[in-house]
Amino acid sequence: MQENREFDIILWGATGFTGKLVAEYLYKTYGNTPDLKWAMAARNTEKLEKVRDEVADDTIPIIIADSKNEQSLIELSKRTKVVCTTVGPYDQYGSLLVKVCVENDCHYCDLTGEVPWMVKMINLYHDMASSKKLKIVHTCGFDSIPSDMGVYFMQQQAKAKTGHYAKQIDMRVKAFKGGISGGTYASLAGMIENAEEDKSIYGILNNPYSLNPEGEQYGPDQKDLQKVVFDKVSDSWNYPFVMAGINTKVVRRSNALMDYEYGKEFRYSESAMTGKGISNRMKATAAAASMAMLMLAKPGTFLKRVVDKKTPKPGEGPSKEERENGFYDMRLYTRLHDDTTVIGKVTGDKDPGYGSTSKMLAEVAIALAKDELSDTYGLLTPSVAMGDALLKRLQDNAGLTFTYDINEST
Repeated sequence: MQENREFDIILWGATGFTGKLVAEYLYKTYGNTPDLKWAMAARNTEKLEKVRDEVADDTIPIIIADSKNEQSLIELSKRTKVVCTTVGPYDQYGSLLVKVCVENDCHYCDLTGEVPWMVKMINLYHDMASSKKLKIVHTCGFDSIPSDMGVYFMQQQAKAKTGHYAKQIDMRVKAFKGGISGGTYASLAGMIENAEEDKSIYGILNNPYSLNPEGEQYGPDQKDLQKVVFDKVSDSWNYPFVMAGINTKVVRRSNALMDYEYGKEFRYSESAMTGKGISNRMKATAAAASMAMLMLAKPGTFLKRVVDKKTPKPGEGPSKEERENGFYDMRLYTRLHDDTTVIGKVTGDKDPGYGSTSKMLAEVAIALAKDELSDTYGLLTPSVAMGDALLKRLQDNAGLTFTYDINEST
């Protein structure tokens, strides 16, 4: 059904802050050639032409559509193999696009970390997408590619080197530079607002296995870390990691979709580390307090107004210099089948929420359009959808590194 599509990729939301970065990366890295045919799409012609003039040239086609106009999205989806979208919050702007892509035989990728919306999309479209041999892939940015692909990498290495998959992996964020994105905060705020109106959403957010298939939403893992603790795994003071509630569920869904290749008793956790000593305990406490403010900023409260003023709006983001100077360094403490531990490492060379995220999303879209992938279909995680092909792209092109066994001081 896709062989004669006009484009390999249509980038939807190219006039937004992140969308513009994705367009810039695609043009600088791949240009516009018969090997990769792509177009920029948004709802405003003037804004779209302005962005194209800034990051590309007029050989890149532009397409006008509206996220609320189904017919315009149908026409868009019929022209391409993959729709790559940066338009969030996805609970507001993504549902119709997913529906249209599935109905019109088009692969799809996005940046959402909105777990309740993902559950909704899985329930509505997983079976249909699977039957039509389509890959619909959420969480293709900092949440949750470094976590999901990091676990995939460590497990593949463990299997190759020991003959067994690891029984437990604990990811600890060692260092990063870069703030929360406006889109991420808007999505987080939207989930909290929806949960206040529909208390059942808290059940989805609090269940470690809520992204697993129906009837399989249970396992050995408990809720993500909620307080500051001294962590024996990393020998460090740890505090809650803001993305853990998304990333851990994605990793567990990956395992479930692979028929529990890692084992039904496989355990996974995430938190952020500061180091030993009283000063690092204080750092962890301060970081935990900042995260608590985000989570407790409920609609209509004074705290919500304060947090809104301090966080970027959707479409806003850091300067180019700030993006270039950002980075992240994540450690994966991997407990092997014989109870020995190896430490893995995942790094990114730009700020997590924008510079690195835009490159990751672009490479996902290209992998879906051009690479030879597994015959697993439906609403998938990045590792299940693309596996080794994406791992290679991330390392070759997107500035990520994956290392299996490091010295802890490295």
